[in-house]
Amino acid sequence: MFRRQHTIGIILVALSALLWSFGGSMARSITVESSWTIVFWRSYFATVFLLVFMMMREGPEKTLQLFGAMGWPGLSVALCFAVASTCFVVALSHTTVANILLIQAGVPLLAALLAWLLFGEKSNTATWIAIAAVVVGISVMTSDTLSGKISPLGDGLAILIALAFAIATVLTRRHAHVQMLPAVTLGTTIAAIASMFLTTSYAVSAQDLGWLAAFGMINLGLGLAVFTMGARLVPAALAALIGTLEPILGPIWVWLSHAEIPSSRTLLGGAIVFAALLTHLLLEWWRTPKPTR
Repeated sequence: MFRRQHTIGIILVALSALLWSFGGSMARSITVESSWTIVFWRSYFATVFLLVFMMMREGPEKTLQLFGAMGWPGLSVALCFAVASTCFVVALSHTTVANILLIQAGVPLLAALLAWLLFGEKSNTATWIAIAAVVVGISVMTSDTLSGKISPLGDGLAILIALAFAIATVLTRRHAHVQMLPAVTLGTTIAAIASMFLTTSYAVSAQDLGWLAAFGMINLGLGLAVFTMGARLVPAALAALIGTLEPILGPIWVWLSHAEIPSSRTLLGGAIVFAALLTHLLLEWWRTPKPTR
């Protein structure tokens, strides 16, 4: 039974990474010029999907209880996610999908660095070496901004996304009662409300509305729902390891569908980040007790 649940968890986490990996390709298929219009519709569709999913799974009364039990840590995680999901859409107008996703790949190690800076959590020597390598890799990737080929705003927003996710990771780890799904749903709600005041028009074509619905419901909403179901069935290190499928596959889909080719610096910096991250995660997975039944 335990092995079966473990296998189901692996499949669900892998499916969530696959769904998330299509985000860049979906965004590139949308012809809406205003990033804030895209943020609004994506966040709106994601909120509707997640609320319906939670009420079907938990019931209306339990759903309200979950929102009420989040407290300030849940609100903080929600704000982090609102910032990250908004910056993702805006960053796509200024940099490549590969830059955004490969910088995000370093989130687990950035979280370890923040945990040390904010709470004094100790890390072993291998983790510090991996953190240093991630910093080097991100520096190589963002050095494209010096050549003028990539906007500094785009890579700056990509770094902000990674920091927001890293903060959310640390908060979730230190406050185990924080439920990811209601916190993220609140985050998409905040993003939708904020973008309402920043967009100049809600009008989109029928084709774009279809892409926006998929961008919000399938890429964001369903991806999160599947991840929350799978992540509780596998060790955190393994979930993070499987999650690296997203930054691997994301640039491939955009290359195949929109001929967006990463620069040599992005590939070099991404390779450094991945080498550090995968080595770190594999070591963590090796240290984690394995299922025996």
